Amino acid sequence: MSILLLFGTLFVCLLIGVPIAISLGVSALTAIYFGTTLPLDIIVQKAFTSLDSFPLLAIPFFMLAGILMGKGGVSKRLLTLATSMVGWMTGGLSMVTIVACMFFAAISGSGPATVAAIGGFMIPAMIAKNYKPGFAASVPATAGSIGVIIPPSIPFVIYGVTANVSVGDMFIAGILPGMLIGALLMVTAFIISAKNNYRPDDTSKASGKEVLRAFNDAKWALFIPVIILGGIYGGVFSPTEAAVVSVVYALIIGGFIYKELSWKTIYDSFMQTIVINSTTMIIIALSVSFAHFMTLVQIPDQISAYLTGLTTNPIFILIVINLLLLFVGMFIDTISAVVILTPVLLPIVTEFGVDPVHFGVILVANLAIGFVTPPVGVNLFVASTVGKVKFEKIVVGVLPFLAAMILALLIITYVPALSMWLTKMY
Repeated sequence: MSILLLFGTLFVCLLIGVPIAISLGVSALTAIYFGTTLPLDIIVQKAFTSLDSFPLLAIPFFMLAGILMGKGGVSKRLLTLATSMVGWMTGGLSMVTIVACMFFAAISGSGPATVAAIGGFMIPAMIAKNYKPGFAASVPATAGSIGVIIPPSIPFVIYGVTANVSVGDMFIAGILPGMLIGALLMVTAFIISAKNNYRPDDTSKASGKEVLRAFNDAKWALFIPVIILGGIYGGVFSPTEAAVVSVVYALIIGGFIYKELSWKTIYDSFMQTIVINSTTMIIIALSVSFAHFMTLVQIPDQISAYLTGLTTNPIFILIVINLLLLFVGMFIDTISAVVILTPVLLPIVTEFGVDPVHFGVILVANLAIGFVTPPVGVNLFVASTVGKVKFEKIVVGVLPFLAAMILALLIITYVPALSMWLTKMY
């Protein structure tokens, strides 16, 4: 009864367009009121206490650092570096976009922020060079999803808190999977570009001196992931403290080195962070309440018993879980999905010998695909807005890239060493 009330109410709320945070709270309240004798105030209590978490402080600081980097001249320098590296290739502008998104992902920790920062420059540039608008917008939309996999990743922070797993381990586990997704997206973009004869004006490779000059100009931005991961694994600071350090660093390079941050820009960045973070925290709080209620009425145990009753084959179980996550990612935002599904699925996969860190990468990789799948598809809407391209054209253009991302997901799922190799070196 509780399961039907909980998920039935959630489905109806999402169907009529109720915001996800409100949908989670209303569905939990409905299930408690009509299906149990539990007090209603446990929703409010759990929502409030869930935010009293030091690791969660990393989220607003990483958000602020990414916004400051975007407004402080980092995006332009990363694009220049990416152009010197791959701009001469077939589909050069699309290659530049993907590489620049990978660079920016290592700074922002956010998929939509990566799409906005890089897509705002590159979508108009590609359209001006006669790339099809749907293809031009789909490249940063899909490449931007790497922002939640390559560290620092906000979903990894949330997963680490929810699963009681080291956030530092999650960060380093995402490096190689993020690079794999980027490489497969580049292969896909190359094939499409060759078919459509998208060739750069200048096919000559940049000289070593030009690449070094571009690298030197972007070096201050590229130091960010080195500082974050180096500081965490060197025992200098925690992931939360690393987020604060990244904000200070962003202010220094944007204000004093690149000299593109004004007081107004800094104020706007803080205000933008406040708005985004307030929304994020409401979602986290009510997601935790939703997940806590599921635990109280033993819904995770029931789901676990059902899945393990189907088969004892870990390969099949992982296929079922991946299909479930891909479906959920189409309708529920990444933060809510991580908080709700981690306590449900983690006990199941660990029973089959899957490392919690590896599962965290699988979970976030699935939900990263949700960034580019309708109807939620946040990256699609961001790309449509910044590139002024019709949403329908982007949906069509994104299909080949979705196939590449699903292939990457299968490799990530069934080759644990890809995620775990670097973590075992420390």
